[in-house]
Amino acid sequence: VAMGKARASAATKRPTKFFEDRVKERPAFLGFPAGVLIQGAVPVMYQGECVGAIGVSGVQSHEDEQVAQAGAGTVA
Repeated sequence: VAMGKARASAATKRPTKFFEDRVKERPAFLGFPAGVLIQGAVPVMYQGECVGAIGVSGVQSHEDEQVAQAGAGTVA
C-alpha cells in the first residue's frame, strides 16, 4: 500500500490527501490510474522538480502522512 501511495504522489506531484479529498467529492476519481489514492504519501521535491515520493502505511492515514512529511523534510 505504501508503494502505491508513493507512486500516486510522485506521478501527480501532489500529496495523496489531495486525491482522497477529491474521491469524497467525486467518486469517479477512484478510477484514476496513478496508484493508491489514500492519504499517506507526499512528493519529494528538489529544485522545483519531483524526484520521488515517500509513502507510508501502517497507522491511520493522517498519521501516515505525518510520517511521510517528516521523512520528506529530512531529504529536502
